[in-house]
Amino acid sequence: MRASKISLGLAAVAAAAFFSGCKPPTGKIARTEALYLAGSQWGDPSTFNPLAESWQPAWPVNDRFNLMYETMVSYNSLTGKVEPGLGTLVSRSNDSVVVDLNPAAKWSDGKPVTSTDVKFVFDLGRRFKEAASGYAVEFIAEIKVASVDNGGIKTERLTFIVDKKQRNNPLAILDLLQAIRIAPSHVFEPLIASAGNKLDSVKKMKIDSAPVVSGPYNLKSYSSEKIVLERRDDYWGNKALHNGEMPAPKYIIHPIFKSNDAFAIGLQQGTIDASMTFIPLIGDQKQFKVGTWLEKEPYYLPGAIPMMIFNVTREPMNDKNFRRAFAAAIDHDKIRKLAVSGYSVDMRPGLVMPTVLEGKFFDSAEAAKHSVAPGIESAKKILAEAGYKAVRKPDGTLDYTTDKAGKKLKTLFITSPTGWSDWEAMVRLAVASLREAGIDVREGFVDASQYWPAKSSGKFDLLMDKPAAVITPSLPWSRFDAVMSSRNWQPSETGSMNQNQGRYNQPGVPSYNAKVDSLLNIIPLTTDSVALRNAYVQLNNIFLDDQPAVPLVYLPEQFYQFSEKTWTNWPTEKNAYGPAQLPWVSAGINTLWKLKLAK
Repeated sequence: MRASKISLGLAAVAAAAFFSGCKPPTGKIARTEALYLAGSQWGDPSTFNPLAESWQPAWPVNDRFNLMYETMVSYNSLTGKVEPGLGTLVSRSNDSVVVDLNPAAKWSDGKPVTSTDVKFVFDLGRRFKEAASGYAVEFIAEIKVASVDNGGIKTERLTFIVDKKQRNNPLAILDLLQAIRIAPSHVFEPLIASAGNKLDSVKKMKIDSAPVVSGPYNLKSYSSEKIVLERRDDYWGNKALHNGEMPAPKYIIHPIFKSNDAFAIGLQQGTIDASMTFIPLIGDQKQFKVGTWLEKEPYYLPGAIPMMIFNVTREPMNDKNFRRAFAAAIDHDKIRKLAVSGYSVDMRPGLVMPTVLEGKFFDSAEAAKHSVAPGIESAKKILAEAGYKAVRKPDGTLDYTTDKAGKKLKTLFITSPTGWSDWEAMVRLAVASLREAGIDVREGFVDASQYWPAKSSGKFDLLMDKPAAVITPSLPWSRFDAVMSSRNWQPSETGSMNQNQGRYNQPGVPSYNAKVDSLLNIIPLTTDSVALRNAYVQLNNIFLDDQPAVPLVYLPEQFYQFSEKTWTNWPTEKNAYGPAQLPWVSAGINTLWKLKLAK
C-alpha cells in the first residue's frame, strides 16, 4: 500500500489534464508474449519524465528501474559485484571511480550514448538547485573524460573525481553510478533552452510520447489500469551484453491494483508473473506454482531492517538506559512469526545483517558484550535500575510510567503509516510487549501525508522506518550512516533531516561522540579488510551501547515471488544465475534474457 498513497495524491492533482491527452492501450496482446510484473505502480501514472522529482515518475521511470533509462553500472546483490550497464567499472580508489562507456550504447533514435549525456545528468545538480540529482554534487568534484583504446576500439573513459572537500566518499559514488539513470542530453538540453533555461518548466513535461531511451523496452501505452512496455528489438545491449539474444517477453505489462490481495490472487491464478508485494503465508501459494527464492521458510533473503527510531531530543528517549530497556522488551521472535509470516531469520544484535556480503563485518562475541539481554524481565530490571516505575491498574494492566523523579511520563506514540499491514502488525506486537514491561506507549498510525513530514521534521516520539532499504555497494555503511550520522544535524524546531531523523549524537553538546562520525568517515576510505571489519565492529558496539534505534526483523529488499504458469527459469537458490529481484532493477534485469515459456 505504500506507493499508492503518494501516487493517488499526485493523480488527484494531475488526473484531468493527464487523461485528456493520453491514449489507452489498444489491441490484444498474446499471453505468451507478455510478462506481467507488479507491485511498483499503485495509482494513476502521472509522468514518465526522468528529470522530474524522484518521487513523481510512473513505473518504470521512477526508482532504480533500468527498463527504459539505464544506469552506468549495475550492482549484483547476490555476488556483490558491479556489473556492466552503459559502462564498465575499470577501477575504484580513494581518489576516483573510473568507468569506460560502452561504445556500442545507443539511444532509441539512433544517436550514440556519450560522455556528454552522462555529464549532462550528473551536472544538473550544479546548474539547478531544484534538480533531483543535486545530492550527487557533494560526492563528485569533477568528471574527466579521456579517449582510450580498448583492444582497437576507441572508448570514452570517464573518471569521477572524489570531492575530498565535501563528502570524500568513493563508496557513495559507486552507489550513484548504479542508481542515477542517464537521460539524452540532445533531447533535454534544447527543452531546457526553449524554457528559458528553467528546469522547473521541463520537469513538468510528461515525456510520454515516443521517449528517447537507451534501455531494452520503451513505453507503448498507459492508462489508469496498466502500463505497457514494448521490447526494442534494436536494443544495443542485445549484442554488446547478451550475445545477440533478445529479452524473452515482447511486452512487459504492469497492472495497477489497489490492494495486496489483488496481487496474491493474480499470482495464484497466473495472471501476474511476478510481484514485489507482501503476501502473508506465501508457503500456501506453492500449490499454485508460485515460487520464492528459498523453497522453505523464511522464503526470502534478508535485505533491509524495519526498525523503530527514537527521537532522542525528547524525554525519556534522551536516556539511553530507557532506550535499552525498550529494546530488551521487544519480542523479535513473535514479530518474526506473527507480523511477517516467518519471512526472517533470527535477529542478531545491531545493524549488520546475517548475509554473505555483510556477515564478515559482524563479531558475535563483541555484540554479546554490548547488547541488552532480551526479555520482559530484563527490560523491567533495566527500567528499575534507571529509576523508572510502572504504575498498574487493579487488573494488572499498565496505567502509566513515572520517571526518576517520580513524575508521571506522558504516553509515547509510535508513528507509523496506516494501511501498511506488516508494519502495523509489528507495532501492535511491540506495544503489547512494551506495556507488559512497564513502558507507556501506544500505536500512532497516521496517513502517509502526515508520516513523511513527521519523519523529516522529527515531530515524533518513535518512528517506524526502514533506513537504507535498497541493497547497494555501500552497505552496511549506508545503514549505519542513515541511523547515526550527525553530518547534517538540524533541530526539529527549525530544520529537516533526510537521515538520522531521531537526532542522535548532536554535535556541540557534552554527550556528542565524535568517534561515531569518525568511523563513518573512515569506512568508505578503508580498503584493508581487517581494519574495515574492526571499524564496523566498533560502530556496531556504539550502536548497541547507545541504542538510537531498535531493529525489529529482517525483510527482503523486495518480496521476490513469481508464478511459473506462463514463464519459467526464474532465479532461485537452486538456480542462482541472478539475484532475488524482479527483472526490472539492477542486475536483476538480466533475468529477462533467461526466462522461458512454460510447456
